[in-house]
Amino acid sequence: METNRQKKIGALLQNDLVDILQGEIRKNGITNLVISVSKVNVTSDLSIAKVFLSVFPTDKAGEILNAIKTNTPLIKHDLSQRVKNQLRKVPNLIFYIDDSLDYIEKIDNALSGKENPVLNPDLLDKRKKS
Repeated sequence: METNRQKKIGALLQNDLVDILQGEIRKNGITNLVISVSKVNVTSDLSIAKVFLSVFPTDKAGEILNAIKTNTPLIKHDLSQRVKNQLRKVPNLIFYIDDSLDYIEKIDNALSGKENPVLNPDLLDKRKKS
């Protein structure tokens, strides 16, 4: 379970990371891309922050994730400049794509009958014979 301290640090990092990433997008003149930081989980020893990103359009998610991973040291440096008064040491950042919205959409579609596997069994993954 997350402590209050972990939650506060996660929220602090989340806000600053949003500013940094959105700033990079604007600086590079990219208009057809939205990146948001949906969640930041900090480990109990505060050494690692797992950063979950939502990217729209979703088909660019892999490409954007690779670009962000390549620039992680620069992002961490920017972050350290922003949080130096609140944190002594900035956690290592590990970036992930947050696909929970896609997952929710699939569930919604299944429940609303658009992709009902009972009516259309072809939607289900085939079982592998062992």
